[in-house]
Amino acid sequence: MADLLFFTGTMDSGKSTLALQTNHNHSTRGRVGRIFTAHDRAGAATLSSRLGLTHDAAEVTGDLNFWNHVVGLLTQGGRVDYMICDEAQFYAPEQIDQLAKVVDELSIDVFAFGILTDFRGRLFPATARLVELADRMLTLQVEALCWCGERATHNARTEDGVMVTDGEVIVVGDVESGPLTAGEEPDVAYEVLCRRHHRRRLTAARARATSLAADPLPFG
Repeated sequence: MADLLFFTGTMDSGKSTLALQTNHNHSTRGRVGRIFTAHDRAGAATLSSRLGLTHDAAEVTGDLNFWNHVVGLLTQGGRVDYMICDEAQFYAPEQIDQLAKVVDELSIDVFAFGILTDFRGRLFPATARLVELADRMLTLQVEALCWCGERATHNARTEDGVMVTDGEVIVVGDVESGPLTAGEEPDVAYEVLCRRHHRRRLTAARARATSLAADPLPFG
């Protein structure tokens, strides 16, 4: 029996690293897989880990129909034993239904990796559908930490260092970013926070600034 497995966690919890490891484990056992991703930080058609590992992948666009794609591969004599689907939060809900159909009708294992909620703390439509359809949902054991040391549960977006709670849902950024230069668009970055500090919009930078303001260094 094939399964639709959903691996989830916040940013920095090692989802893409696990996706690459899962592909390695299965491919070394002679299984043939297909790798998919969307809006990866390294660019189109690339699955990358923050550890520096990368692998070629097929870019998931809005017009990709997983069912038609896989049936087309099989009809042309191709082989597909499993599918690695990274950044699944960026897929369309109907694409998740197509993946479930691939599992049920073609007996192909699907390993989906993605975060549950966006920077506003709301479920992505695709991950909501994965929660509804997945045979199993597994939370990654490598816990990302908020700046305060507590377990991070929320993904925060910052623009020029200031946390925001509205705007486009999909904006590619990273947990590290450089300074903004004159004439550039606002510098978008992400940070993982515990619920308490996400609710208070208290990022690491703001916490440091608040601490310095409350306890300035003495002069002389």
